[in-house]
Amino acid sequence: MATVCVTRRFRLSVKTVLTTSAVALLYFGAGRLGLLGGLTVEGATVTPIWPPTGIALAALLVCGLWVWPGIAVGSFLVIASLTVPQPLSLVTVAGNTLAPVCACLMLRRAGFRIGVPRVRDGLALAFLGGLGATLISATAGVVPQVATGALGTGEFWPVWLAWWVGDAMGVLLVAPLLLAPVGATKSAGLGRWKEMLCLSAVALVVVPLAVLGEMSVLFLVFPLLIWVALRFQLAGSMLCALFASVLTTYEANTQQGAFVGLSAVEVMVKLQAFNGAAALTALMLSAMVSEQRATRRSVQDACGELAEVLDHLAAGEPAPPRSAEPADDTAQEGDPPRRET
Repeated sequence: MATVCVTRRFRLSVKTVLTTSAVALLYFGAGRLGLLGGLTVEGATVTPIWPPTGIALAALLVCGLWVWPGIAVGSFLVIASLTVPQPLSLVTVAGNTLAPVCACLMLRRAGFRIGVPRVRDGLALAFLGGLGATLISATAGVVPQVATGALGTGEFWPVWLAWWVGDAMGVLLVAPLLLAPVGATKSAGLGRWKEMLCLSAVALVVVPLAVLGEMSVLFLVFPLLIWVALRFQLAGSMLCALFASVLTTYEANTQQGAFVGLSAVEVMVKLQAFNGAAALTALMLSAMVSEQRATRRSVQDACGELAEVLDHLAAGEPAPPRSAEPADDTAQEGDPPRRET
């Protein structure tokens, strides 16, 4: 019996170490990729989209809070790859770790469902996880730079704002894309695959044309986002939004198309306005469609049960017992049980 307990503990510890290490490596790799799209604002390099924050939040929601050491290690490795870590660098590491942990706790408190099947889940992810908790990481990242003299006091707010929005975009664009496969319940049929391939081909043409063209036609992306959200909900819409945001960030870095002749602050404002609008459009519309479809299925199931009861009553038979399973297929483990009336 003791051997079995030791074996189970060893397996559990191995799983913990491997999962935490994977989170750290993903965080570090995403951080290096995010730095490729960095912009200079008030002498400091900031990233319009910081994917590690979205990866950290998704890992906490799916795996649990125990993977937080992987986030801390990954954040430290990113800083170490840029400069020699200083004692105040630990403040930045703590902020980068505490922000997704707080976001996870607040989302759990709000009853967040991983697949974002309801509008309230989209709102919670956007405002609690994206715009709320990232205040911590932005503050913890900029304050040490001001304290060490790397930034002047007059440069605090522009850099802080850019840092905050970059972390928020990481949550809005990356976290839903990673959570979508976890919450998926139904695979696409052959007809949907054909439509998916057609839609992918259209996106590969329309998005670069709208983003990288000489004319400022970024608005052409939004009809495509609406189409994808209506047909493929969270996974398709967020993938399209991320694709458009990455191309737009590249255009902003090279100051082409819609960003010609703009100052660094104007480029950041215009870029983040587009990224935020695209992310919120994809997230909220896909959540709305998923909720409406779940409601329609619930009504159909209720109508089927009612028709079955009426058939039995018409034949003079006792009505069959009602199913104890919830009609809403978006219900997940941990939701409160429903009472029959």
